[in-house]
This record gives sequence, C-alpha cells and structure tokens, in this order.
Amino acid sequence: MAGNDVKVSNKGLSDTSFFGHPRGLAILFFTEMWERFSYYGMRGLLVLYLTQHFLFSDERSAVMYGAYTALVYVMTIIGGSLADKYLGQRKAVTFGAILLVLGHGLMAFEGSGSKEYITFEGQDYQITLEGRGGDAPQVLISDTGRSLISFNEGASQMLIADPGAVGLPNTIATDSFTTRVEREALYVNILYLALALIIAGVGFLKANISTIVGSLYDLGDPRRDSGFTIFYMGINLGALLSSLTIGFIGIIYGWNWGFGLAGIGMLAGLTIFLIFQPWLEGKADPPSMEKLKQKVFGPINIEWACYLTGVGIIVFAMLTVMNSHLVPEWFVGLLGIFVLIILIGYAFLKLAGIERERMFAAIYFVLAQIPFWALFEQAGSSLTLFTARMVDREMFGYMVPTPVFQFLNAGFIVMFAPLFAWLWISMSKRKIEPSAPVKFAFGVFLAGLGFLALVGGIAVSGAGLVAVWFIFLIYWIHTMGELMLSPVGLSAVTKLAPARAVGMTMGAWFLYSGLSNYLAGIIARGTGAETIGGQLTDVVAAKATYVTVYTNVAYVAMGVGLFMLLISPIIKKWMHQEK
Repeated sequence: MAGNDVKVSNKGLSDTSFFGHPRGLAILFFTEMWERFSYYGMRGLLVLYLTQHFLFSDERSAVMYGAYTALVYVMTIIGGSLADKYLGQRKAVTFGAILLVLGHGLMAFEGSGSKEYITFEGQDYQITLEGRGGDAPQVLISDTGRSLISFNEGASQMLIADPGAVGLPNTIATDSFTTRVEREALYVNILYLALALIIAGVGFLKANISTIVGSLYDLGDPRRDSGFTIFYMGINLGALLSSLTIGFIGIIYGWNWGFGLAGIGMLAGLTIFLIFQPWLEGKADPPSMEKLKQKVFGPINIEWACYLTGVGIIVFAMLTVMNSHLVPEWFVGLLGIFVLIILIGYAFLKLAGIERERMFAAIYFVLAQIPFWALFEQAGSSLTLFTARMVDREMFGYMVPTPVFQFLNAGFIVMFAPLFAWLWISMSKRKIEPSAPVKFAFGVFLAGLGFLALVGGIAVSGAGLVAVWFIFLIYWIHTMGELMLSPVGLSAVTKLAPARAVGMTMGAWFLYSGLSNYLAGIIARGTGAETIGGQLTDVVAAKATYVTVYTNVAYVAMGVGLFMLLISPIIKKWMHQEK
C-alpha cells in the first residue's frame, strides 16, 4: 500500500476461510458465543433464583451478585497474566472452559429449595410460591390444606383467601407471627462452589480468547478491526440468544432446566474449541514448552502450578461470595485507592513529558468508567427485581418472563452498533467527531438519564404497575451510553498507556470494572424491600424506595457526566490530539 511502510504477510492474508477472515476466527466466534450464552443466561436468572429459591433477602442477594460479578472481572487479570507468561492462551481458554462447564452444570443441582415458615399461636405454617417470577402467587400451607395469601397496603396484615382450608382467620396481623427460613446446607454450598467455578473459568477464558483473535492477524493486516467486530457480534449474539431461551425456560419450566441449558451451551463451546484447535495453527501456544515443564516443587511443574492457582482462585472466590455480606465496604475502597496510587506513582516515577500526560489521561478513563458500570449493572440485580415485581410485563396478551428482558441490551447493540460506527466515521470526515472524553461524559450522563426516565415511568403509573415500555426505554438509553463509553474506553487505554505499561493499565481497567460491579451491588442493596416467601409484602413502600434510590443515583451520575464534559478539554490536551 502506498505510503505505508508496514509489511503485510501474504501468507496471513491468504487465509480467507471465514467470511474473508482466518478460519481460526470461526472457532473463537462460536466458543465465545456459547460462553456468553451460558454466562448471560445464568446472570439473568441469578438474583431471582437467590431471592425466590434460596429465599435470601434482597440486600444479601444484591451484595452476593455484586461480589460475583466483581470477581469475574478481577480474576481476568490473573488468568491473563498466567497465559502471557506461562500457559499460553490455548491452554488457558481450555482450562477456563472446563471450569465453566463444571460451574454451570452444578447450578442445575438446586435441591428442593429453602422453606420459609411463620409461627402463629405456637403453630407452624409454610409460605411458598406457586411458580417462579414476579407474578408467582404466594401460598400458605397448613396440616389441613392450603390458601392463597396477600398483604394489605403497609403490610400490617396478612390476608388469607381461604381461611377455612388452613384453619386460620381472614386476616392476621403481621406483628403477631414470627418467620424463619430453613435452607438445605448442601445445595447452598453447591451454589457457592458453582459461582466460584464460573468466576475462575471466566478469569482464564475471557481476556485470553480476545488475545487469540488478535494473534490471528499479522501486523498491518487491514482485516484486524473487522475481525474484532465479527468477534464482538458473537458476544452479543450469545447474550441475545440466552435471554430468549435460558431466561424463558428457567422461569416457565424450572430453575434447573434454565441453568442446565446454560451448562449445555458452555459444553458446546468447549467441544468446538477442542475439536478445531488445529485451526489456530499454534498461534495461542505457550511461550516456552520447556519452561512450562520445569519443576516448581516436587512433581509439580509450572503448568500444573498454574492450574493449582486456578484452584486457589476457586477457594478464594467461594469464600468471598459466601461471606460477601461481611466484606467491609472500606476494604473495597482501600483496594481502589491502592491501585490508583500505583498508577499515579508509575506515571511520576517512570514517565515524563508527553508520555506522562498521556498516562494521566489513561488513568482518567480507567476511573471515569466507575459511575457508568455501577448504574449499568443494576440490570442484573435491582432492575431485574423491579421488572419482576412492579412492571406490567404483559405484551400482546402474553406475560413475558422477567429474564427475557435481558435481551434488550444485546439486541440494541446489534441494531445500533453499526450505526454508531458509521456515525463516528461520518463525523470524523466532517471534522466534528466528539473527542473520547466528550463521548465518555455523555455515556455517564446517559446512565443517570436512563434511571431518571424510569422514575418518570413510576410517577406516571401511580399506584399501579409500571408500563413495560419504560423498561425498553431505560435499556435503550443505557445501551446508547455503553456504545459511547465501553469501546471508546478500551481503545483509549490501549493507545494512551506506554507500550511497557499497557498490560498493567488494562489490568487496572478490569479491576475498576470489577469494583464498579461491587459498587453496583451496594446500590442495589439500598433498594432492598421486606419480603416473605420471596415476594414483597408492601409494594407501595418498595416503590417509594426505588424512586428515592434511583433518583439519587441518576442525579449523581448526570452531575458527574456534566463535570466530565467541563474538564474534557483538559483530558483531550493530555491525550495530545488522540481521539
């Protein structure tokens, strides 16, 4: 190509087996598609599963979910580092996929579920749900029969539809009985182990499979960006399919059927990766097979030491998720401050001039993502419970299961990502494309605006259920924000950090993504409401709590977005003309 000194290998360009791209991209596309199918499908069911099957409180479930998603991001740093130095991406992805199959498979072992009892005048009565999801009715069971129950406004009384069947009066004051929950310890521990296996599995697979995509293309290969675009479409295709299948099956037919389907999907991804590994042509092999076989202690070589590190991650993750409600918030904040000190210290001690300022800009993007993901990740926790309990989900005469709405984000990305790609190119030609800091500011602002729109929907609904179109609206607004922030941030960090510190800076990006997810759990905990048998007792009070929390986080995020817009010229100056 005229004016380009980069030499492109003709051998690399000759492989056009997969839509003009190397055939290795095909197995990475389908492996990642099935991995995301299993991950997002399980994610859509998880909080409902915790609150309705295991009868954890809203607050405990939200913090557990936040810890789980945070660890998923943080562990990619360890999985990526071990692959770069020792294992190679192929072995790391294989190991991660095996752990994911085991984790998703274990999620299908649910037991008979936790049981909640009320004790009234010395007699025990079980409260349970008939079905799953936000519209599952509550039932009270006694030795003589069963009856539907509900609670009056303010939850001061429990109303019994058929008192004769259970031998109780029409109404019982809620302060006249006590409640207790009995959980099956074996299946609760299986849940913790399953989540830990998934955390470790994603840690070994997620970052490394993206690295393999890059290795398929020689330096200067013009197909590289297009290849990543195809790969990204695989991610969203998996997420889209999972919400339309796993979420539906899990609610309609049973938790174990939904989680089982997620496990089958991951098994399909592992099978594809194992069978077609030769298509990678050795590009994801270990850096040194000799080093990999070196003994560390006794019969344990470096390769097995890496796998044992994975076992250590599983143990740590299981203990952390199990005790997530005991982890002090200051510890998470202290970790964030510690990493920030390392980044700033590196910039001052190791860099100078333009390189230092560009590193400061990279640090800015790493930190500026926090408010966006803290709000965006409500989709899997508080927003899921809100949709289940307070939204009129009937569409075209059919009651849509709550997890199915998770498809909106992936669907909107598939619809609008090409439009954004065209828009930036078109604006760039006219020299009116917003800078990366401006795009970031709009992304954070839109995260807040989405919740403000939902609060408006709550206000319009009055005492009734919120119209389902407001759920469509918040997901659309948040997806527009994601398209302005996520790809822009990843691109900016890799461009701005000096070559010798890109790995450290990208590790910080994922770490702060994880901390954002933990913060999301804390925000979701604030929306927690009183429940009995996995359902709300006071809808009016719960709705008021949602309004308060969502309004506050909306205004904070929008304020942060405006502040980021004001300082964007400074950040752009630090970037030294980088978009």
